[in-house]
Amino acid sequence: MTAALFAADPSGTWKWTTQGRGGGGGGGGGGTPRESTLVLTAKDGKVTGKLTSPGRDGATNSTDITDGTIKDDVVSFTIERTFGDNKFVMKYSGKLAGDTITGESESPGRDGQTMKREWVAKRAK
Repeated sequence: MTAALFAADPSGTWKWTTQGRGGGGGGGGGGTPRESTLVLTAKDGKVTGKLTSPGRDGATNSTDITDGTIKDDVVSFTIERTFGDNKFVMKYSGKLAGDTITGESESPGRDGQTMKREWVAKRAK
């Protein structure tokens, strides 16, 4: 048997909230909280799914995940979005424990440095 058979199963719908931007261009985090929904399906160590999150001007962004894996209790995947001529890549990784995934996302920051954020998702009942 493979190790993937013993891995935790991230399949299901997951939700988490992040603090919105503060408005006024400062990005201080004082804005309206934004809820993201992640739907995952795992099979043989591979993870597929879709991330839906609020976008600008009330629009909703729904994006397929790529490079999704589950190994032991760690789930990871990538999201790619395009804004005009710019491609934006976010990498997510988190430890699955029961109905919670606790992890970190990485994305390019405005200053060229990697921006990291913590995320904690709860499995929807």
